Amino acid sequence: MAERYYVVREDLLPEGILKTEQAKELLRRGEAATIHEAAEKVGLSRSAYYKYKDGVYSLEQASRESIATLAMDLEHRSGVLSKVLGMLAASDGNVLTISQSIPLQGMANVVVSMDTSMINGALPELLENLRSLNGVKRVTVVGRS
Repeated sequence: MAERYYVVREDLLPEGILKTEQAKELLRRGEAATIHEAAEKVGLSRSAYYKYKDGVYSLEQASRESIATLAMDLEHRSGVLSKVLGMLAASDGNVLTISQSIPLQGMANVVVSMDTSMINGALPELLENLRSLNGVKRVTVVGRS
């Protein structure tokens, strides 16, 4: 049977599911060093944690886990791609792949796939910042997952 997903209001969820997500959040933030410690802090058994851990995610966390593929037209000048990659790194974007065409008529097409789950700010803001870089002629999102 295919997996099915539901969005459920928090007050309708069983306590074990809520506490599992709370324990996972403690681990993400570094407020608990081990699963045992996180489960203990929220008053959850480790067996309940292991039962639910792979199936419960906050809507915010699930929506942040994504990959964006950006297509860019860059001037064929030294340092332009480096500035783009520097901005992606400064925003905590994790570059997964880079593909660059051979420059034609002074322009190169670059396609970057990146993990956007940890970026500082929103993706539209990052795109505007990229567009403002000297040598960047076009930036578009061509895919998201």
